[in-house]
Amino acid sequence: MAIDGVILDVPDTPENVERFEKFVYRGGTSAFPQVRLVGLAECGTHAIVAAELDSWRTYERALTERLLPQFRPDMLVMADRGFFSYDLWTHAAATGATLLWRVAASVQLPVLAQLPDGSYQSELLPKRIKTDLKRGKRRTVPDDVRIPVRVVEYRVTNRDSPETIRLVTTITDHKLGPAAQLAALYAERWEFEIGLDEIETHQIANSRVLRSKKPDLVEQEIWALLLTHYAIRHLMHEAADDIGIDEDRLSFIRSLRVVRRSIVSDGEFPP
Repeated sequence: MAIDGVILDVPDTPENVERFEKFVYRGGTSAFPQVRLVGLAECGTHAIVAAELDSWRTYERALTERLLPQFRPDMLVMADRGFFSYDLWTHAAATGATLLWRVAASVQLPVLAQLPDGSYQSELLPKRIKTDLKRGKRRTVPDDVRIPVRVVEYRVTNRDSPETIRLVTTITDHKLGPAAQLAALYAERWEFEIGLDEIETHQIANSRVLRSKKPDLVEQEIWALLLTHYAIRHLMHEAADDIGIDEDRLSFIRSLRVVRRSIVSDGEFPP
């Protein structure tokens, strides 16, 4: 599973501006009010199984907090570095789900023990405590705030500028999840970004702006897009399973067109 987000433009009406607001940047604002959406999806099928949405001012981490009740112990949940914080990691891990998240280079992760697969044991500490340690305001750390993690680092070299990727995981036993396996698995997180693009680029009209002029209808339209995307992906999953192939070999655009052609009138697809 993976969590990720997208921002959608909605019509510029007084009601939408009041509810969702326009994005503010130096020199002006965006042309349209914007909605931030964060979803939880299965990477293999692109099926978005849960989502939260709000104004663009509500950050991705806050929306992820609302998604945590959907995490289950049988899930392995991946996330990009923008989602990481000590508090969010703590709350996500408390759900029982296995976590594999990328962290920024600025996050300090001490090497407590090197492991045979190249990964190492480390720990997470609250930002305030790390700041106090750096400033010499404290010398000890309470055990109850130490969160043991395992760190996997690797370089992506098939780009113009090679990049070091650093992952933290709740899988502290390297035998249960070797570093090379976790690195390969994390690459599957991009499948969710493809899933969001399927909605943003292909399901929404060519203008890429939603139709609804009132906030309640904006939310209804977004849920309709998510439900329709799930239905199409479910259809693709069944089709791939019937002929024994990986559904990555099926085209979402062609599947979308098949569904659209099969619906000849609104009456044949009631709410």
